[in-house]
Amino acid sequence: MNEAVRYQTFQTSDGCSIAYSLREAPNPEAPRLVLIHSLALDASIWDGVASKLSDQASILAYDCRGHGRSDRRAGSFTAELFARDLLELLDHVGWPTAAIAGCSMGGCVAQAFAGLYPARAAALALIDTTTWYGEDAPKAWRERAEAARSKGLAGMVDFQVTRWFSDAFRATHPELVRAMAQVFLANDLDCYAASCELLGNADLRRYLASLDIPVTVIVGEEDYATPVEAARELHAAILGSTLTILRGARHLTPIECPDRIAWELLALLQRIHPRQARAGL
Repeated sequence: MNEAVRYQTFQTSDGCSIAYSLREAPNPEAPRLVLIHSLALDASIWDGVASKLSDQASILAYDCRGHGRSDRRAGSFTAELFARDLLELLDHVGWPTAAIAGCSMGGCVAQAFAGLYPARAAALALIDTTTWYGEDAPKAWRERAEAARSKGLAGMVDFQVTRWFSDAFRATHPELVRAMAQVFLANDLDCYAASCELLGNADLRRYLASLDIPVTVIVGEEDYATPVEAARELHAAILGSTLTILRGARHLTPIECPDRIAWELLALLQRIHPRQARAGL
């Protein structure tokens, strides 16, 4: 994690400690943006994006339960539970509404949050994610969790980084690749397995038809984890959404393409706060 970012903690209603950072924009009327990270990583995946947006939006980033600096107590993890954690975090920091951006697992949480608490979500950015992994997903994700237990996370990390980042990015940004690998290797195996179960069981399709807010769907062209076709299905299911495919990028576009992700998020914020966001475009 970026040690320059100051993390605070709060307790959820079920006693889970959640670590978060809050960067207030200079303008108190600036848009508010929440950033939710992907499986087995933490809020640091957003560092590059947040640094580019900090003058244009107030930014709340946090480590989901079972991840990063937050409590690592495995349980029955669901997208809806993680959405409730976000609701309580918003209450804690005093934000009645915010735009929500989620990458991969974070995108599943964002969909659940907007479906369950529509009055609290001003807009959604669904990045490198899906609404459902398919009929075989519970089995496939259980097998991934079992592989982690049998091989250890060290036996999986090389495969993970090739899914996360393009060949060119890995060659030119080895320090970022190493940093994310270290975050991955630091995971608790029980929490990793519970998070895999969350994704295997996630089916957010029932929430999509009722969304009545600005939504942007973004995906890396070479994303093998949640491929372009999954993004197209999300886009088709959400009336009025936009779809952006980032050429040459893979699964962690907030790290691989921070400039472009920041631009797309500013464009989304402009749809709800045109005067505040226009200067950043």
